[in-house]
Amino acid sequence: MDNIPLSHEASAGDCHKQTTSTLPPEVDNCLVNARFLHLATCTNNTPHVSLMNYTYLRPDDSPYSSQPLIIMTTNPSSKKWTNLSSNPSVSLLVHDWVSHRPPTSGRRLSGGSPGPEHRSSLASLLLNLNTQAVSSISATISGEARLVEPGTEEENFYRKAHLENNTFEGEGPSFGSRRDSVAPGQAVEQRGAEGDEDVRVIVVAIRDVRISDWKGAVSDYVLVAPGDNNGARVNGI
Repeated sequence: MDNIPLSHEASAGDCHKQTTSTLPPEVDNCLVNARFLHLATCTNNTPHVSLMNYTYLRPDDSPYSSQPLIIMTTNPSSKKWTNLSSNPSVSLLVHDWVSHRPPTSGRRLSGGSPGPEHRSSLASLLLNLNTQAVSSISATISGEARLVEPGTEEENFYRKAHLENNTFEGEGPSFGSRRDSVAPGQAVEQRGAEGDEDVRVIVVAIRDVRISDWKGAVSDYVLVAPGDNNGARVNGI
């Protein structure tokens, strides 16, 4: 039996580590185009992962920060809120490719696409387009989460930005006061930008990024403030 293909590059340690004062362009593009990310929180050595709507803000997009930010919302009774209250360190996974699992040689998903022998040329073309990556990378982001003080101008600014970024034509807002982590196709409650006491704002300051491409190559980047001389030592310059 052939071996299951694995990443060809060892990634337990740092891989081609570099410092940067801005996010790599491919990560910036990925955060702009993706609709969801996975948020990992942890407390008492127990990890928890949620699928989240999010808003990505570049440094010039916010008057409250000089670094790139990830904005999310959650109910204060949620597991992630409890975890973040005791441990603000988080990990985020984001990619922007279309994912559709094609039939394998061993099985075909119930109700899935017909096999090649029954598939028209147009259907084959559409399936191939759907299974190809819009982007060739995924990004694992580490950062520190901050629970924004409710009722402040800062909170209102992030609420408004998050609502605008997650309101789509014909769909309305794709996040709600009691369900903030959603999978595609799930029904979501709607809410307004202001005055919802059930929703709190989470701001994640990006600390470092690991980029993995479809070939298994891995690169690490650490964000530093512009002019920070510590970056030279990491880059080996």
